[in-house]
Amino acid sequence: MSDARVLAADVETELVEKRSRFLTRLHRVSTVEQADSLIAAARREHPDARHHCTALVIAARGDQPPVQRSNDDGEPAGTAGMPMLQSLLHAELVDTLAIVIRYFGGIKLGAGGLVRAYTAGVEQARDAATLLRRTELAIAELEVSPAEVGIAENAVRIWAGAHRAQVEPTAYGARAATLTVLLDPDQLPDLAADAARWSAGRVEVREVGRRIADVPLG
Repeated sequence: MSDARVLAADVETELVEKRSRFLTRLHRVSTVEQADSLIAAARREHPDARHHCTALVIAARGDQPPVQRSNDDGEPAGTAGMPMLQSLLHAELVDTLAIVIRYFGGIKLGAGGLVRAYTAGVEQARDAATLLRRTELAIAELEVSPAEVGIAENAVRIWAGAHRAQVEPTAYGARAATLTVLLDPDQLPDLAADAARWSAGRVEVREVGRRIADVPLG
């Protein structure tokens, strides 16, 4: 799958262009309703602002199609919301709401100046944000005997730390314990080889499914 980017946390930045203030907020959202609530909150917090321009990108979920929308909020058509939306799309951001709150400084920027200012506002906020990579991970399980749990947990955590994989809490059963690792599908053979080495071939790695997860970039 093609990896998208998501926000690790919300961020707000400020840009001043010819005395106009552009406050840009990037929010992580998962529904249109959540986005609408944040837009309404921004209007309440900044009632004296001239414009509250927005852009929204929400990824598809199950039967729900993706959402892409923008709003110029009184700016000349195509000079605010659409450039903001294009900035989000260019950055491959999903599940993201951008709000640019403009306090007019008395000097008109013209259509080109508005496009540049709203684009720059979103790009500045994006550069200030911590981003995560949304990707598909394999779910791998290793079943070990109670006597081998300590060795297995230590070995798996060392391997995961070296390969940017995620280890979930060990599940204990009556006869065995199950270790679960979330990893890039291409890493499955490497994990299997490592498990065979430290267990002298007694422990196998089984892929039991896939999961969408947000992981650090890199």
